[in-house]
Amino acid sequence: MGDFYERFVDVEVDAGEAGPLAERMVEWLVSEGVLTRERSAEGMYSSQVRTGYVPGPRWHEAVSDPSDPGWLPGPVAVLVGRDYHVGGQGADEPDAVVCPGCGKRTVIVDYPESFEPDEEAWRRFREAIAVWKETGEGVLACSTCGVPVRLTDWQFASGFDLGALAFDFWGWPPLSVAFREEFRRRLGHRMEEQMGKL
Repeated sequence: MGDFYERFVDVEVDAGEAGPLAERMVEWLVSEGVLTRERSAEGMYSSQVRTGYVPGPRWHEAVSDPSDPGWLPGPVAVLVGRDYHVGGQGADEPDAVVCPGCGKRTVIVDYPESFEPDEEAWRRFREAIAVWKETGEGVLACSTCGVPVRLTDWQFASGFDLGALAFDFWGWPPLSVAFREEFRRRLGHRMEEQMGKL
């Protein structure tokens, strides 16, 4: 079976802005009745935080199909701090990364031939991500064109995003298009969406 989540990742906010922006977003969700200030760990499995915000009395207004009256979604985890976020099920690396300068595609996991990352190809990115998480800086030269590129400018395959702020909706029915658009508008930054299952 498993536990499903839908995640929103702000890929533009810097670490200094992430906490205050997270609080503004939670305040908006509480004022709309989508969340409460109560926190719980039940049904929430985000690795960076132990508890999330419990759904509010109007949580159903944020989803596409609220027709199942017995459905009670899990908490919403708010993840503040530079990190990489991976959707899907069990993956920890992107399939590929593309240089924004020359367009060279570096294959990291060669599906369906392999389900493990090419360690030589991935090591450079993994090390740069570790530096970025620690310092906020990270530059990696393209192995093809040689141009140094900020880590956050590399184009990681769908489902792998770098960001300092993310929201995990655990066990919610699919969120509505209108809710996702309003969420994006209130963030004021580019937002990537992921879905996954544990």
